[in-house]
Amino acid sequence: MTSMTGLADGRRVALRRAGTADAAAVEALLMAQGLPPAGVADWLDRFWVAEGDGAVVGVAGVELYGASALLRSVAVAPAWRGSGLGGLLTGRALEEATAAGARDVYLLTTTADRYFPRHGFGCVARAAVPEAVTASVEFQGACPASAVVMHRSLDGTPFVPTAP
Repeated sequence: MTSMTGLADGRRVALRRAGTADAAAVEALLMAQGLPPAGVADWLDRFWVAEGDGAVVGVAGVELYGASALLRSVAVAPAWRGSGLGGLLTGRALEEATAAGARDVYLLTTTADRYFPRHGFGCVARAAVPEAVTASVEFQGACPASAVVMHRSLDGTPFVPTAP
């Protein structure tokens, strides 16, 4: 299902679930933004893409691990930054995780630890992350050990930070 969505800057994008035909475009966007594409193909059916001007200009996905999820690969092409597209994609991915039964979502970032708090995320220690999530490709090497770990509850429980 594709939905046309207006952004804060007046531009419109088509937001839809990623398909096999999007794999190369998703990987190219991630790599252009310095994000690891490792493992994305395994979860492509849980990714959302935004198309604008005939190209994939944004992406976000979730990996599901029981009651926990991993938000990953939130990327927006430079010309589309500041339009609200990143927030739109993040929201859609979080809705996906919630609908699938996840109660918590985690992420790793090396560049966006100041961005994600506006979406309810806070820093946590790696030791606070469930084992199933830490067994993911993202935790096992796609992201560096220096990446910041962030968490958000999806069940309405307020965030309680722990030492990173």
